[in-house]
Amino acid sequence: MTFLARLFRPHSPPAADAVYAAIVAAARDPGWYRAGGVADTIDGRFDAVALVAALVLLRLEREGDPARQLSADLTDRFIADMDGSLRERGIGDPTVGKQVGHMIAALGGRLGAYRDALAGGDLAAALRRNLYRGATVDPAAVDWSVRRVRALADALARRSLADIEDGRL
Repeated sequence: MTFLARLFRPHSPPAADAVYAAIVAAARDPGWYRAGGVADTIDGRFDAVALVAALVLLRLEREGDPARQLSADLTDRFIADMDGSLRERGIGDPTVGKQVGHMIAALGGRLGAYRDALAGGDLAAALRRNLYRGATVDPAAVDWSVRRVRALADALARRSLADIEDGRL
């Protein structure tokens, strides 16, 4: 995307900005990196943001039509953030689109994996595959992350759509 296109593109709706800011804040919680053993790297931070974003998007799915626009706006906000992050790292136009495409595919894969895991599948295995990318991680760290994900999913389930729109996760 050229500089002028980015300058004149429409901004995210306020609800998407509020929710996305809350997602990033939750993903930056030092607990993920200390107790949860998530790598404190660009990839590890992406994986944490993608995890929390997936949990929020899964919660919005359950709202049906009233949350469809917010889900779309939130996904657009995620894409814009990933695009901007890549450009800040000096990745140029020819590569950015492909990299963002991979990130969106990764988010989509995580949605499916976490949906299945939270519906009775093996959440620890889903986290090892997606949050830790198959790296060897202390089982206590994985257990911490499982508890944290379940707690966040439970908290989101108790939130109203209005709460979520206001960025209260």
